[in-house]
Amino acid sequence: MDADTFLTVALICASAACALIGLLVFASLGRNRRSARTLDHALDQRAASAAAAARVAVPASNEGKDSKLSGEAAKSRLTSLDRIVQSISRTALRWLDTPLGKIVVADEDRRLLERCGFFDTTARARFFAARLGSSVLLPLIVFFWRSGEARVALWMFGALAIGFMLPKWLVRRRATARQRAIVAELPMFVDLLRLLQGVGLSLDQTLQVMINDFATVLPVLSQELALAQRQFNTGRTREQSLNRLSTSYENDDLTAVMRLVIQVDKHGGAVQEPLRQFGDRLRESRRATLRERIGALTVKMTGVMVVTLLPALLIMTAGPGFMAVFHSLSTLHK
Repeated sequence: MDADTFLTVALICASAACALIGLLVFASLGRNRRSARTLDHALDQRAASAAAAARVAVPASNEGKDSKLSGEAAKSRLTSLDRIVQSISRTALRWLDTPLGKIVVADEDRRLLERCGFFDTTARARFFAARLGSSVLLPLIVFFWRSGEARVALWMFGALAIGFMLPKWLVRRRATARQRAIVAELPMFVDLLRLLQGVGLSLDQTLQVMINDFATVLPVLSQELALAQRQFNTGRTREQSLNRLSTSYENDDLTAVMRLVIQVDKHGGAVQEPLRQFGDRLRESRRATLRERIGALTVKMTGVMVVTLLPALLIMTAGPGFMAVFHSLSTLHK
C-alpha cells in the first residue's frame, strides 16, 4: 500500500468516526430534550390533575359518590366525534417530536399557543393536526371546484399556503387579544397586589385570593397566575413558575412586576410604595395612550366630516343663492 492510498483510507476512517461522533452527540441531545419535555409535561399534568381534584372534591361522602357517578355518566356520554378527536390528538402527539412536527409546530408556534392559554402538549398536537388537515383539505376543495380550469395547479398551491397558515393566523389573533387584555388588566393587578400586601397577607395568600376571588376582574392574569401557582406547588421555584408569564407576552411592565414579585418572595420587604409609584406610572401611560388614540381618531373623523357633512353644509348655505341665480337667468332668457 502506497502513501496516497494509506492517506485516503485514513481520511475516510476519520470522516466516518466524526460522523459517528456527531450522530451520537445529536442523539444524546435529542434524548435530553425529550426527557426535559416529558418532565415538564408530567409536572403540568400533575398540577392540572391536582387542581381538578381540588375543584371537584366535596366534604360529604354522598356528594363524593354523586360526583363519581356524574363523572362516570359524563364518560359514558362521549360521542363518536369526541373519540375521533381524541384519537387524532393521540396520533398527532406522537409526531410532535419528529422533524415534520418541529417544522409544522415550530418554536414560534409553541410560544403563540402558550400565549393563547394552551399550555399542554395536547393543544400542540391539535394545532399540528389542524394545520396538516387544512393543508390537505383546502387543496382538495379547490381541485374539485376548479378542476376544469388551466390554472388549477396555481389555485391548489395558493390553497395549500392558505391552509397551512390559517391555523396560525387564528392562533395569532387570539394571542394578540390576550396580550391586549394583559395590558388592560395590569393596573388593576398592581393595585390589588398593593392592597393585599398592605393588609398583611403573604405572597401565596395574595396570589390565591386573586385567582379565586378576582377571576372575573382579571380573567387572563388569574389563569396565568393559577398555572404559575400549580407549578410552584409541584416543586418549581417562584422564579421558574413566573418566568413564562414574564417572558411570553413581551410586555416590559409585566416583566418588571413579575421581577418585583420574585424579589418580594426571596427577600421580603415593604412593597406598597414601589407598587403605588408603578401603578401611577401605568395609569399615566394609559392616559397618554388614550390621548394618542383620541388624536388619531380626530384626524380620521376630519375626512369623514368632509365627505358627509360638507355637501349638506354647501346645500344649506349656498343652495338659496344658486336657486336665485338660476331663477334670474331664466327670467332674462324669457
